[in-house]
Amino acid sequence: MLGAFNPGLVRLPDGNLLLMVRVAEALAEPVAGGAVRSIRWTPDGYTLDAWPLDQVDMTDPRQFELPGRAHRMLALTSLSWLLPVELSPDGRQVVAVHYDRAIEPVASWQQFGIEDARISRIDGRYWMTSCVVGSERHGTALHVSEDGIAWMPQGLVLDHQNKDMVLFEGRIGGMVMALTRPLGELWFAEPPGSPFAGGPSINLARSPDGLHWKPLEQPLIRPRAGSPFAMKVGGGTPPVLTDGGWLTIWHGVERRGAVGVYRSFWALLDAHEPWRIVGGDDEVPLLEASPALTAPIADRLYLPSPVVFSTGIADGGDHWIVASGEADLACRMSFIPKARFA
Repeated sequence: MLGAFNPGLVRLPDGNLLLMVRVAEALAEPVAGGAVRSIRWTPDGYTLDAWPLDQVDMTDPRQFELPGRAHRMLALTSLSWLLPVELSPDGRQVVAVHYDRAIEPVASWQQFGIEDARISRIDGRYWMTSCVVGSERHGTALHVSEDGIAWMPQGLVLDHQNKDMVLFEGRIGGMVMALTRPLGELWFAEPPGSPFAGGPSINLARSPDGLHWKPLEQPLIRPRAGSPFAMKVGGGTPPVLTDGGWLTIWHGVERRGAVGVYRSFWALLDAHEPWRIVGGDDEVPLLEASPALTAPIADRLYLPSPVVFSTGIADGGDHWIVASGEADLACRMSFIPKARFA
């Protein structure tokens, strides 16, 4: 196993917490016989693909690139699936690991894995989005559940190059709302003097049923010109309604090396018009990677730069329980006083 990280988080009907952990599995010896190998799901079982070393760029340890193609082409060094892990109500102890409810690839559009679950409670049901990866598309899938343990697949809801889809915990004006983050190789320049930088941003979409989505025209969280965290921004935790508005924790990336440095920031969105940011901080990180947390397993670190990637949030009374991935290796639980977001 390469790592268990980037977990979705939600409170179950009995008060326990559920982590939906991304488990990434990789080959112990990915390079053999002058080739690098990747794992791929097929209807007949998992198989290995081999790519000659002189045809790949292995700068990023999470993936390798195939240069010289008509389009930018990547392959992953691991394959991911989702594992439900039940915790005590305070989030400090593991109660059960539900291997019998694991979610793994079952279709060609998931052939390279299922990643980064986010879970929200809407209309008394549990809704979970996840990133799905295959040569056909790189999009977002939806699962629903009545109890938070047994999940029913609903298929694709956002098509290629749209990930980090995060559902609000509750409807707004009768509609299901979501943060989205479209990707792409081409972006148009901001005009000279603009406070924003071009590139991926966090957008909004709405849906009557969680299956059919329409983007909102209003932009939301955009990378700022001159900010060290503007290499990439993306959604993190599901927005939860507070007295001050919808609280969400998102990630910003500083350009450093092949991977970049990931940090968590926060924003408050207006309760009725969530495209209006009414509070938050995009300059001082809320969470940064902590080498002390991964010190006992430092021999397994493979990323060249610090990464914390927040993916879940639950109410802990006078504090918020925030679930994150640490170094694409392990799950991290942070306990943040609610007063921090005042």
